[in-house]
Amino acid sequence: MNQSVSTRLGKVLLRPASPSDVDSFRELRLEALKNHPTAFGSDYEESAARPKEHWMESLNYNDEKEALFFADYQNQLIGMTGIYRSLSRKARHSATIWGVYVKPDWRGRHIAEKLIQSCLDWAIRQNVVIVKLAVVADNKSAIQCYERCGFAKYGIEPKAICYENKYYDEILMACSLN
Repeated sequence: MNQSVSTRLGKVLLRPASPSDVDSFRELRLEALKNHPTAFGSDYEESAARPKEHWMESLNYNDEKEALFFADYQNQLIGMTGIYRSLSRKARHSATIWGVYVKPDWRGRHIAEKLIQSCLDWAIRQNVVIVKLAVVADNKSAIQCYERCGFAKYGIEPKAICYENKYYDEILMACSLN
């Protein structure tokens, strides 16, 4: 479901991913991993080495299990986030948000919040009752963004990420949808 958001820089379209986004998606995701290596569990070098088929598979998702949303300004991807859930009977009530990223020039315009809301709306349509995410503990602006979206801290995963021989804790957050 597409939605427009007005910013001082112009209208931004929030929309689900499509297969035609493959090159732009790869570029945006690699930018995120390269510029913020401690914010994501994926590694830049490993991701950059993946073939185009990997990126195409990411865009050919099963809407019952997962979704990927982009923020698009004049046909340029400026932000993204994804959500997935297990299809097992015991865990299908829960989903996880991943890969939240907005290009630096577009931060502070609530685009990440709108992308997260797109994920929450998807989760509601899928009868998910709780959405979780993890955020590196020193990313104060992301934590505040998630709190504005209704997420609350419920724990810490110590040493969740190791980058250049330094460990980073992640704060675990959840948003109840019912």
